[in-house]
Amino acid sequence: MGQPDAISDFEKSISDEELQGMVEESLVWSSLSGLVVGDQTVEDSGSVPGAGLVPAPVTLLPTPFPANLFHRAVELAPLFNDLVDAVSQDADFLQSTLASAGRSDSFTAGLLQIHAEILKRGIRQPIRLGMHRSDYMLDTVTGSILQVELNTISSSFPGLTSRVTDLHRHMVGMYGDKAGLSVDAVPVNTAATDMADALAAAWREHGDESSLVLMVVQKPERNMYDQHCLSQHLWQRHGIRVLRRSLQEVQQQGAITDTLDLRVDGHPISVVYYRAGYGPSDYPTDLEWQARLLLERSSAVKCPTISYHLAGAKKIQQQLAQPGVLERFVADETSLRTMRQCFAGLWSLEGEEGTGEGDDGTARSAIIAEAIREPAAFVLKPQREGGGNNIYDEEISRKLTELTAAGEAGKQELAAFILMQRLFPPMHRSVLIRCCHHSWNDTLSELGIYSTYLRNGDKVVINSAAGHLLRTKTATSNEGGVASGFAVLDSPYLV
Repeated sequence: MGQPDAISDFEKSISDEELQGMVEESLVWSSLSGLVVGDQTVEDSGSVPGAGLVPAPVTLLPTPFPANLFHRAVELAPLFNDLVDAVSQDADFLQSTLASAGRSDSFTAGLLQIHAEILKRGIRQPIRLGMHRSDYMLDTVTGSILQVELNTISSSFPGLTSRVTDLHRHMVGMYGDKAGLSVDAVPVNTAATDMADALAAAWREHGDESSLVLMVVQKPERNMYDQHCLSQHLWQRHGIRVLRRSLQEVQQQGAITDTLDLRVDGHPISVVYYRAGYGPSDYPTDLEWQARLLLERSSAVKCPTISYHLAGAKKIQQQLAQPGVLERFVADETSLRTMRQCFAGLWSLEGEEGTGEGDDGTARSAIIAEAIREPAAFVLKPQREGGGNNIYDEEISRKLTELTAAGEAGKQELAAFILMQRLFPPMHRSVLIRCCHHSWNDTLSELGIYSTYLRNGDKVVINSAAGHLLRTKTATSNEGGVASGFAVLDSPYLV
């Protein structure tokens, strides 16, 4: 474990010349080690492997993070895995909780329709694979880590974040000795291999040794190298091949047999791993929805199933935080207390005055009025994954005022949002490297803990934490997505 101020003291002590040398070393290491993304200024960088490579956006050095809170987040991972699995099996809870959001949001409605169709046809595959990431912020108001969200589909950056950790251990080892920095304070990160091993375990449980893993991707995809890290590990560690296809290509090339076996472009598929399909832009036409239904109907193992996908919805997160709801899925009192301690304030925006299942309409009106009055204390969240979707500050006041004055249509649209307590993490002074250039910035960070869960009927094969991700953004930025351009990849320096 390192000293709390060691990183900042070291950065303050280095000269401009020394800083430039360290930045160049970071860029060289990243380029040689595959810590890269596609350059958005190069047209083919998202479609032609190797075209327009640029080092991924990173911090020069890792960011201090309390060791006890880091380990607490890791210990929570199996509990949230169990919770996702339990929630996914309660079809009535998923459908009823998301019904109002589905009435006002066509994307949620599409997912619910597929879920209902699969339930009607009957679930044919008892194997369930989850590769999740639970995101937390260290909140200076409460002095604890509080959960921002739980991602159950397309949890990105397990490949690159493992290499960021290796980069930062290299930088601390090369430059930090004189400042008393310790490589041991940068925890080893096995996200890439753990995720690949989980996919391989699902492939083995399925039992068809001639089959491939289908990775459903967006095209173009500048973050393809993060995905290729997992493909490489699958081949090198397990001898399993990966087929990359978009939903559109799946619709054109995919078919299921009478026994519901899945084939894509003639290849047998035993595991479907979604790195796309989490947002409306992935379904520009009905063809993509047809592809999603085809995959869900098949006997291939899905990561995630449509039920796991829905279990990660913002509205589900909000509902689980209500009194008495978590108890529906978690029986152990110690687990209940541990999980509730990391819940931030979450409020539903659906229902009438004084009505609503598990939600008091008067309280709803009061929290909306408070958010209009004090928008800086809240985040307004839609049912969306990926960066750039949340609403902050005065835009919250404007949006809520507009919708509450819009009658029945406004009430329906409000139901697709939740309000969340805004968290205030500690600020650090960091060197950020983007597009091969560096700058000093006041920064805020968000910790993600990956986890893997594999179940075959009543047998739990895997349930564990699976590495970590730290994303750091400028203190003036509200959003925190790396792929969407708001943040850079980072590592925790445990203090």
